[in-house]
Amino acid sequence: MSHIDSATRDRIRELNDAFRKGERPDLGRVVITPGVRELVAAWPLGELGVYEAVQRFGDFTEDNDPNGEHDFGAFDHAGKRCFWKLDYYDLTLEYGSEDPSDPSLTTRLLTIMLVEEY
Repeated sequence: MSHIDSATRDRIRELNDAFRKGERPDLGRVVITPGVRELVAAWPLGELGVYEAVQRFGDFTEDNDPNGEHDFGAFDHAGKRCFWKLDYYDLTLEYGSEDPSDPSLTTRLLTIMLVEEY
């Protein structure tokens, strides 16, 4: 995303956090890659445990969040490094969103993946 004003960036971050934490599931969809599905298949909490790790993530720094949107994170699960990332699409998931700060124009897609699947 190109340069945006701080109010727009703050709104995007607010929406991203609300969706990622499960407070606003209406804002998007969650996708777990085949590698993560395989990794968690034998664990008691399975995919739920991985999603909870994403919900609890709060280690945002200048290095992993240079735009201040809280749209990416990394964590370890079952000895493997996992990434999660948020992308912004139009409501049909066909094109990029015109304005990720406007939930009436945007569907967030949260992808949880193994590092090697990135």
